[in-house]
Amino acid sequence: MEKGRNIIEYWSYPFLKDIVVSEKGKKPKAFSFQPDKGFIPYLDIKALETGDIDRYAEEESSKILDDRSIAIVWDGSRSGLVEKGKSGAIGSTIVKIKPFVLKVDYLFFFLRFNYSYFNTNARGTGIPHIDPKILWNIKVPLPPVDEQFRIVDKIEKFLKIIEQGEEHIKNAQYQLKLYRESILQKAFTGQLSEKWRNEHQPESATHLLHYINEQKQKDHEEAIKIWESKVKKWKAENKVGNKPIKPKNQKQFPNLTNLELLDLPDLPKEWEWTWSGNLFNSVTSGSRGWAQYYSDSGSIFVRITNMNFGSLELDLTPDKIQYVNPPDNVEGQRTKLQAGDFLFSITGYLGMFAISPYLENAYINQHVCLARPSLGYNKKYFGYYAISKTGGHFFLNEKQKGAVKAGLRLDDINRFPVPICSLKEQNIIQQKLDIAFASVNQLEKLIENSLNDCEILRQSILKKAFEGKLVPQEPNDEPTSELLKKIQKEKYEWQESQKEKKKISKPKTRMEALTIEQVLKKAKEPISPKELWETSKHKHDIEEFYLELKKLGDKVVEIKSETESLLRLEDAN
Repeated sequence: MEKGRNIIEYWSYPFLKDIVVSEKGKKPKAFSFQPDKGFIPYLDIKALETGDIDRYAEEESSKILDDRSIAIVWDGSRSGLVEKGKSGAIGSTIVKIKPFVLKVDYLFFFLRFNYSYFNTNARGTGIPHIDPKILWNIKVPLPPVDEQFRIVDKIEKFLKIIEQGEEHIKNAQYQLKLYRESILQKAFTGQLSEKWRNEHQPESATHLLHYINEQKQKDHEEAIKIWESKVKKWKAENKVGNKPIKPKNQKQFPNLTNLELLDLPDLPKEWEWTWSGNLFNSVTSGSRGWAQYYSDSGSIFVRITNMNFGSLELDLTPDKIQYVNPPDNVEGQRTKLQAGDFLFSITGYLGMFAISPYLENAYINQHVCLARPSLGYNKKYFGYYAISKTGGHFFLNEKQKGAVKAGLRLDDINRFPVPICSLKEQNIIQQKLDIAFASVNQLEKLIENSLNDCEILRQSILKKAFEGKLVPQEPNDEPTSELLKKIQKEKYEWQESQKEKKKISKPKTRMEALTIEQVLKKAKEPISPKELWETSKHKHDIEEFYLELKKLGDKVVEIKSETESLLRLEDAN
């Protein structure tokens, strides 16, 4: 249902399509990263929202948005989003809406008010897009022009107050983020537990690392015994199915060199730096091909969707859970989760980490790495370090600098430095972080609720505006019947002017209904096979196109570059 449908006696309610004209953007032929001559700002969704210009488009081949028109996102997850007051070139995902006579800001606020209505009713199973029937047939509550000015003025005053409040709230949100990182940094440089350490004189981390290594060896020996038992059973059952995979012994990584330690913070004398791999019994990633096992129930299939930045917990809300029903002998059995397993995101959004809770049956996909921790240390202590912007999160993302595609290898998971202290001190640090983060999380929820309240208040103000309840109606205002006449007159004149421009504009050179040879002769530069096909008389018959191309034989020369192949006539200049 459209918003703002209370009928007001002095207002009119025309369809949007009757009071505006529109024009869809298109991809310009050329781009520049500098504001060169003949190039104008390219307004993609990011540029519209933030004002940050990353590229410039060739003006001649662009669709132009001016500051007297409204831009609306047509395609994608943000379809229905509107912006105003921007000038530049718009691509194919943006539509320009030009209103007549009525105040641009008034229409902008109305469309903004209906954003969720447009967005939730978008069409398309792949890339969603605005339903044009919904957009163009929405009825616009149209007051007299003078009242539009009064409404916009009141809206802007109220929204300014809300935005000022939001700014303070967001600043508090940012300060909490800084506090979170500050306390994590103090935790893993020994500052948070300094008083406790001075009072208790804990043992050296070296002893703990020796113990962890001993436990790793014992765990491996136990895993070998279990494997041998499985192999024996497999043989007894006539080797039905795949042979059980022999567990690999996680290698021991050497101590960090003095050169490697130079780039790391100094630690208390009882502490020690070690490689992350020394704390794992095994490291593996999920396998591919799980889509065939998707189901509505069964085992939980953990994906990156179930992980969040800054959290140690998996997000297992119902709308984010994918289930699988794999056979017992599937290769992915090696990635079956156990309680306490460490999970790292290794593609796309790097730096996310979680500790698996007890799940009766759960597996991971190929974008997630499973590191099974050894015994002897506090798993949550490690987890807090893994999400720290100066700890595991930082080191893993550092490995991606200069990489073409975001992704981590298993060796990257094994090879980031971790500060280790005694188990007792780890427990103290974990307890202090738990207390601090409980307060921080509570405050963050309050802040998030406050920001939501701001948005609710913003929508409430807009709702009142379009119900005629924000400012009083003035009987002396020009009736909207006259306004509609002016809109139609101005719209008609604009449309006629556009027709005239097309008449006097220089006709474009066409290569339609031409043979392949004729197209190549007229082309000043070598052209792509696709362009050749589309501009020839064979554009609707690909077989005829290739038949003529074959007849031309060696007369057509192929020019290859790093990115594409182009065609020209042998005797062409």
